[in-house]
Amino acid sequence: MKLLLDIPDNKAKSFIEVLRSISFVKAKPLTDSKGLLMEEIREAVEEMKLIRKGKKKARNAEDFLNEL
Repeated sequence: MKLLLDIPDNKAKSFIEVLRSISFVKAKPLTDSKGLLMEEIREAVEEMKLIRKGKKKARNAEDFLNEL
């Protein structure tokens, strides 16, 4: 299982040390941009799930492309 945690910078070093002290846990920090990208992808997947369940309305492709 992989987890994405948001930890304040001033607490991150000690938290990573604790994680690394656990033999079965592998921990490596992500860059801010990579963490943001992962969060945005997660949100997009959740939005697609809501659209498929009919709980959210999808936009048409033309509107989406015009927005870009």
